[in-house]
Amino acid sequence: MNVSPDTDAARQALDGLLALLELEKIEENIFRGQSAPISSEKVVFGGQVVAQALTAAARTVPPERAAHSLHAYFILPGDPGAPIVYDVDRIRNGGSFTTRRVVAIQKGEAIFNLSASFQVAEDGFEHQVEMPDVPPPEKLDDERTRHRDVLRQMNEKERDALSDKTLRGLHARAERAWPVTFRPVDPQDPLRPDEGPPERRVWMRAAGPLPDDPALHRALLAFASDFGLLRAAMRPHGLSFIQPDFLAASLDHALWLHRRRFRLDEWLLYDTDGPSAGGGRGLSRGQLFTREGRLVASVAQEGLMRRRKRDA
Repeated sequence: MNVSPDTDAARQALDGLLALLELEKIEENIFRGQSAPISSEKVVFGGQVVAQALTAAARTVPPERAAHSLHAYFILPGDPGAPIVYDVDRIRNGGSFTTRRVVAIQKGEAIFNLSASFQVAEDGFEHQVEMPDVPPPEKLDDERTRHRDVLRQMNEKERDALSDKTLRGLHARAERAWPVTFRPVDPQDPLRPDEGPPERRVWMRAAGPLPDDPALHRALLAFASDFGLLRAAMRPHGLSFIQPDFLAASLDHALWLHRRRFRLDEWLLYDTDGPSAGGGRGLSRGQLFTREGRLVASVAQEGLMRRRKRDA
């Protein structure tokens, strides 16, 4: 317990993610980013596009103006084998706030759009909700370890009973090194998830030390905030991403950054809930706290939650 598997591989995955955020400037307001199959699916992970789009927007804003919110829509699945062009529209440069709109284009089609707002440093009223009382990350296993344990404890009969898609998904989640480490407070069996209240709490941290650039930490938090957020809305129904008859996908994503400075290479608690599901969609919300209990960001996302249609 408490030892992340394949530390070197995770560090390499983090370096790969940092490389993805080094966008190429094609011309004024237009940037190109590379893609990679970060998740186990054969599409671009949504958090990658969010992080790259926010990075592109920030490249057109003075560094003293920090991103404080973004709102985005996922339009089409991205191809991890092809680059993505980010077209930034400089909507407004105000006295205190700057607004940018970004369209992500792949193979001539818009696959994603984002609006982001940036603000100068400003004093103001302050308050926040309290952080939940949960075990520290040192007392918890990371998510890859949980998936490896499930595979190791499975007998041959149980393996044979699984569909190829489910088994591939389980192996991918157990073997793939992630640039961010996740340690669930209340881990679920991915094959037999229990039905419970619409909530999920997980500690997260980058898989290694990061540079001191605050804009980079904001982009990486945007990346990580898309991971597993919909699970809070899935839990009352006993659903898992690797179930062969279940289809899930992010539809939109919103992020509010309450603090200008925080570090993603230090543990953050991601406290999420799923207040509603209906019409083939589920809504999840999240709050991110430092270990000291400081609220640094809030998140909301609506996602597709659909039973796959079986062939007649």
